[in-house]
Amino acid sequence: MRALHTLAHTLRGGLIGVTELIPGVSGGTIALLIGVYERLIESAGALVRGVVRAVLDVPRGRGLARAKEHWHRVAWATVLPVGIGMVVAVVAMARVVAPLVEAHPITSRALFAGLIVVSLIVPARMLGTRWQLRDVALAVPAAAASFLLTGLPSGGEAEPGPLGIFLSAALAVCALVLPGVSGSFVLVSTGMYEPTLKALNDRELGYIGIFIAGAVVGLALFVHVLLRLLSHHRRVTLAIMTGLMAGSLRALWPWQTEERDLLAPSGDLLGPTLWFLLGAAIVAGLLVAEHLVHRRSLAGAAAAQDRAADDAA
Repeated sequence: MRALHTLAHTLRGGLIGVTELIPGVSGGTIALLIGVYERLIESAGALVRGVVRAVLDVPRGRGLARAKEHWHRVAWATVLPVGIGMVVAVVAMARVVAPLVEAHPITSRALFAGLIVVSLIVPARMLGTRWQLRDVALAVPAAAASFLLTGLPSGGEAEPGPLGIFLSAALAVCALVLPGVSGSFVLVSTGMYEPTLKALNDRELGYIGIFIAGAVVGLALFVHVLLRLLSHHRRVTLAIMTGLMAGSLRALWPWQTEERDLLAPSGDLLGPTLWFLLGAAIVAGLLVAEHLVHRRSLAGAAAAQDRAADDAA
């Protein structure tokens, strides 16, 4: 069973990694969808706090005792296979996904839009109760902001310097953590998407090293803020996340120009519609399967409690 769980988490990481190669699709959204988002965020926070504690304590001669306390809170059984799956998927699929999306932009966006539309159910239901007027008042401006952001024209292909690579990576990894915002889309908007894919495909270790350093710093700074928001303002944060996801659908409207101006549907309408429905069906099937598994686990837990009560009696 442990091997199956590890394989499943590796595949989940691969799905997140592939998603992050696609501008307009959020890896954070996929993490929410497949049920590992909060576990990864909490583990990332514990890992970062442990590193900070080690940096502060070791020079003072206090050792790693307090750092290890934080590291013990990391869900390594989830984090490691998910991380490995992400890295492998990004490296292996960089040469495949980008040309595929470029060659079939309309059908690709239609498929991804179907995935995201149904996945809006995930953060919406995480609120736990029926939506209130305050939740809607938070989600609507967030959706509008995301809609405007995803309509910004591309910055073009930049000639990246070390500082530009570092800052773009820090900003993009924040988007990875935040559902509804695509890290690849951030790179496209800053003109760093094509240079980054090229560096990855050409194994430019200097570029990749600077990019990883920027991503680590961005994650360390942002994940702590997000953890506090989820801990102390959970309902507000989830309502805003839902709005961000909804607004980001603008980037996935199948018919648009290279400058991201939206167009009316034209040409073959059946194909994009079917791809949209396929994406929606995939996510709906996953959600139904998740619901059934959850119900079965609850029933099993209840049965175990009844048996324990009978044994005690």
